Amino acid sequence: MSNQRKFYIDGEWVDPSTDAALDVVNPATEHVIGQIALGGARDVDAAVAAAKRAFEAYSQTAKEERLDLLRRIIDIYAGRMDELAEIITAEMGAPASFSSGAQVPSGLGHFKTIVKVLENFEFEQDLGSSLLVHEPIGVCALITPWNWPINQITCKVAPALAAGCTMVLKPSEIAPLNALLLAEILDEAGVPPGVFNLVNGDGPTVGAALSAHPDVDMVSFTGSTRAGVEVAKNAAPTVKRVAQELGGKSANIILDDAEFAKAVSRGVFAACNNSGQSCNAPTRMLVPHARMDEAAEIAAGAAAKVSVGDPDADDTRIGPVVSETQFEKIQRLIQEGIDEGAQLVAGGTGRPDGLDRGYYVKPTVFSHVSNDMTVAREEIFGPVLVLIGYEDDDDAVRIANDTPYGLSGYVSAGDSERGRSVARRIRSGQIHLNGAQVDFRAPFGGFKQSGNGREWGRFGFEEFLEVKAILGYHEAAT
Repeated sequence: MSNQRKFYIDGEWVDPSTDAALDVVNPATEHVIGQIALGGARDVDAAVAAAKRAFEAYSQTAKEERLDLLRRIIDIYAGRMDELAEIITAEMGAPASFSSGAQVPSGLGHFKTIVKVLENFEFEQDLGSSLLVHEPIGVCALITPWNWPINQITCKVAPALAAGCTMVLKPSEIAPLNALLLAEILDEAGVPPGVFNLVNGDGPTVGAALSAHPDVDMVSFTGSTRAGVEVAKNAAPTVKRVAQELGGKSANIILDDAEFAKAVSRGVFAACNNSGQSCNAPTRMLVPHARMDEAAEIAAGAAAKVSVGDPDADDTRIGPVVSETQFEKIQRLIQEGIDEGAQLVAGGTGRPDGLDRGYYVKPTVFSHVSNDMTVAREEIFGPVLVLIGYEDDDDAVRIANDTPYGLSGYVSAGDSERGRSVARRIRSGQIHLNGAQVDFRAPFGGFKQSGNGREWGRFGFEEFLEVKAILGYHEAAT
């Protein structure tokens, strides 16, 4: 990729203002596979200025113009999915089958979904003598993570483009190469100069400059709760809109009438999916106290089937975690679980057998965990599952809600109505009933310290709009 050391600003690939650079490391091999430039305040100023200039014209484009643009993006994206999958596997370690089967298709799913939303959205509404108008909010700073990189970029870029906004993207510096390829796709599709801009860099420099910039009207941030707090602080003096999708510690309630073996095994595989690097992962499995030993045995058996290894191997289910920093954090938290008295029934510290290089983590399961233990409270962001016992449905709901987070939740039940009743009582932005998969039309976002605002579908689209009331627009009926 020829543009690794450049930024995309005002429709051109430009040199950075500084000489700072960062190696991109393949977490499976620990080898450097590329290098990106790290931007500074001058790069942010240039990108924001380009977005501000472009907003006046782009915000006034007709809906059909934006639909045509999105459809061109979809066509070009579809033709470069293999390239995207190869990049994501190399830079963040996702198995090739997972990159091509889930990571990359999620981006296409967001673009296709937003086309349907835009086709059916009415930007004006009569309200008696008043007219309500939905308008693009303005220049948007999009700050995205490394764990589902193209997914989290496209679920912001697609609705922002559809709404008529202009934007500056700061992708994660840990997995940035897929974002550069997306910039090439948008350029080829004919996104007008200045509408989409990309500046690589770290959070304390580029992220902070974007969050605080007086000409940025909105920040859409996905990342850790800790970083989200800093984004909100930086944005506060300019009173810009801040939409955040942050951390999670989602509960997975297995009710006593569920297909127990199926539900427990499914929960293990879901917690290990993407090497456990999903903010909505079901990392706290709640099971009846009386069936804890049974659940532990099933979970241990399921964890043994989670094959860890070379992302390019056909039989690999999970690859490495993304970096040495993440690896060391996960190892520390696994050891804390052991030290606090949780029963280790699968996995543990260290790399899996036969893997001496790469940031590989053993699929790990703790049983007999209390909800006040560190492994039950902190977002580990690795393939680590804890089993917590409960007395009855009320106790399960209480434990599920006993967390500072509220991003997602899971319920398995034999009686569908019972499952629905429990789901309604969990304080989180999404609930998966009996293994239900993601729905790109449904809003994604959290309660409490899991963030504010929503992404995906119509709700994600409306985050990028302001509502204007023009009073007296229509003459009052006589």
